[in-house]
Amino acid sequence: MPMVGESVTEGTVLRWLKAEGDRIARDEPLVEVETEKVDVEIPSPWAGVLQRIVAREGDTVPVGEPLAYIEVEVVVGASASGGLRPLQEAVVPVGAPPAQPERPASGEGPAGRYSPAVLSLAREHGIDLSQVKGTGIEGRITRKDVLAFVAARGAAPAAPPSPAGAPRPAALGAQMGARPVEVLRLTPTRRTIAERMSRSAQTVPHAWMAVEADVTPLARWRQQIKDDFRQREGADLTFLAFAINAVVGALKEHPILNSSWSDDGIVLKSEINIGVAVATEEGLIVPVIHGADGLSIAALAKKLSDLGERARARKLTIQDVQGGTFTIDNTGAFGSIMSVPIINYPQAAILTLEAVVPRPVVIDDAIAIRHLVNLCISFDHRILDGAQAGAFMVSVKAKMEAFGPDTELY
Repeated sequence: MPMVGESVTEGTVLRWLKAEGDRIARDEPLVEVETEKVDVEIPSPWAGVLQRIVAREGDTVPVGEPLAYIEVEVVVGASASGGLRPLQEAVVPVGAPPAQPERPASGEGPAGRYSPAVLSLAREHGIDLSQVKGTGIEGRITRKDVLAFVAARGAAPAAPPSPAGAPRPAALGAQMGARPVEVLRLTPTRRTIAERMSRSAQTVPHAWMAVEADVTPLARWRQQIKDDFRQREGADLTFLAFAINAVVGALKEHPILNSSWSDDGIVLKSEINIGVAVATEEGLIVPVIHGADGLSIAALAKKLSDLGERARARKLTIQDVQGGTFTIDNTGAFGSIMSVPIINYPQAAILTLEAVVPRPVVIDDAIAIRHLVNLCISFDHRILDGAQAGAFMVSVKAKMEAFGPDTELY
């Protein structure tokens, strides 16, 4: 299992594209793997014959563990005397598989070889892992094996042992007439979201503020041109594209927001790469618009459309989800008018674009209907103080309110 992304520690085999005994070319797609960020096709690093598959479909494999063994034909170069070596010396089995290991009777090795996810599930369901048959590499028990054991047991999950005299939760559920619960398998994406959000919330001292922007000129102008833009460019001209443009401009004026924390000091980023939160069936994915400061509003809109479609189809590449320096979440798409986002660690801040809503406001002692939007930011208080975050938000607000018919789209 190769390292297929920053902080990726494991992958789940989805589908083998070749069978044992098949000849494969170098860089030919060999296997599909699901990580917490994206689904990726892993190419063969060599040309040769796929001799044995050791990681079956559904297995979760740590980085560095074997997926399969390939017998490789190596063409050896010229010898010291200048002549070619004999053919029989040019055919070398590389990475020849060891003998099939004997599976431990318990279906697993020593307790220390259980993954944290397996141990957590076992504790949650009160399972003795020695009773579970492992189907992973070398007979290791996977999360899939534990969940299958729970399903086969045909009962609600058992709770860990309770103190003497204390009723078990399962017993309490039975007394209350509760129905059996359903255990949803944690996908790599959902597990990573849980780990990273917990880390961010526990590590970063979050602070929060919001500003209200009057985007009436933008809302009216966008309404007039959005259909034509869609027909011409094949993408929606969303408020988010304008918000990204405004944030990029504000980051240039306040580069401290485009940074991250380290024990050695605050790391200022020279590139402005905007991560955009995208909701998918598996959970939240944050593809990155690299070099956002070099893109027009029209280009940003097209990039948003492309990344969103590929994120929902699980067709993003590893490069698409790496290198973000600041994150924006379009919570307004769900009708939200105020939210407190969790920082995409280790970035300095995250901003949400809330719903654009027509509201009555007082202008020069008269009531008028204006299109207003809330812009909310959570920031790392180790890096920023309220004054710095406030100055940044004032800049974003001013830029949002300045968009209108005179704005250049290209």
